Amino acid sequence: MPIRRPVALRGRPAAVAVTALLVLAGCSADTAPTDSTPATAAASTARPTPAPTPPPTPTPEPTPRFTNAPDPELAALFPASVNGVPLIVAPVESFALTPGDVGLAYGELGVRFETLAIAYAEQPRLTVYAVRVDGPVSNEDLEPHLASAGRYVGIAGLEREPWVLTEAGGHPVWSREGDRATAAGTVIYTWAGAEFVFLVIGVNDAMIRSLIAALPGEVLPVPSGSELPSASPSGG
Repeated sequence: MPIRRPVALRGRPAAVAVTALLVLAGCSADTAPTDSTPATAAASTARPTPAPTPPPTPTPEPTPRFTNAPDPELAALFPASVNGVPLIVAPVESFALTPGDVGLAYGELGVRFETLAIAYAEQPRLTVYAVRVDGPVSNEDLEPHLASAGRYVGIAGLEREPWVLTEAGGHPVWSREGDRATAAGTVIYTWAGAEFVFLVIGVNDAMIRSLIAALPGEVLPVPSGSELPSASPSGG
């Protein structure tokens, strides 16, 4: 009986080996990373986003002071008497007015009013308001508020025209007469000096001008051809 040669088995080991290599190559191709971009993107998206810069906080605007602390230095500015007439300094607790109340008559300047002192004479009648201001103040600062300052002490109208810049007691001052809403002979003065504002109303002009001389005020300018009048508002 003839013996068959194992011809059919030849070549199979090589085919198996090639097949195995192809399978391994396929596995290697499936498992190897094809692109590093997703890893980079993931890393970049993981970074924390910086917080937005908050807007600057606006500085609070000053507001009127509707409380009045005792100010002995301010009250001490008042003389004990004027032309022989006693001047009474009202205790702070005896009146309900505050710097903010008087400041309403002086607009944006009145927001800077810090403390208020009041003095008065009974006969002839006179009332003077003294206010300490936060920072220096001048007569020029008062000009835009003359009408409302007059209204505060009883002037019926809001006219600016009757007020004149004049001289009294050695200081430049704003002054005017009364009107139909005030007693006959009424005169009104308001002026500034250093860090103070004063407002006076009374019926005796000579007495008021003596009071002005005893209180702080601006220095009169050196005469240069146009001096301030030294008469009362009525020219007398």
